[in-house]
Amino acid sequence: MEEKEPRALEENLTFHPHNVMLFLLLFGLTLLFLALTVSYLYIRVTMNVPPVRLPWLFLANTLLLIGSSYTLTQAKKAYQNDDTVGYQRHLKRTIGLSVLFLFMQGAAWLWLFNINQISMQSSTTAGFLYVLSLAHFAHVVAGLPFLVAFYRTARKRMVDPITVLIYFSDPEKRLKLRLLTIYWHFLDLLWIYLVLFLGVNWLI
Repeated sequence: MEEKEPRALEENLTFHPHNVMLFLLLFGLTLLFLALTVSYLYIRVTMNVPPVRLPWLFLANTLLLIGSSYTLTQAKKAYQNDDTVGYQRHLKRTIGLSVLFLFMQGAAWLWLFNINQISMQSSTTAGFLYVLSLAHFAHVVAGLPFLVAFYRTARKRMVDPITVLIYFSDPEKRLKLRLLTIYWHFLDLLWIYLVLFLGVNWLI
């Protein structure tokens, strides 16, 4: 019981600087993407601009991003259970799925540009599709080094029972892993929102 209380306290440090920074970031990103999607709707309605068909690869990429969120959640659970092998394995899978998402997103843009001949200059709505997906892409890229850093640190420090114990008992690392997981889930939900928004706009 005494061991769980410090963990619960660390998890609930709402005003910890890392918590504050993350939630300010997420709040800013929420406002940014809401402003972009509202602008998309306004321009489409007032200027009668036809929507752009959502590439099917965007839907496939949604599954990849959901998968990466799931494996990162499993990594967090493994960390909480002091599961060295499971922690490293799920971190590695999260990195792999995230890199695959970025690669497939590039393929989706190539499909739009080369096969459908749709560029940012094709129409205002096409420009918004590129801007929205590029902005999301950039924030996945921004989070990837943190995932890699967690995996490399785990491989470097988890070499014997003593270093494993020190690694798993570090409250700062536990907090950062929690915040990284929240950030990744946010990117997942944001992508689902964008896919639904663009898909519904094309249908109507």
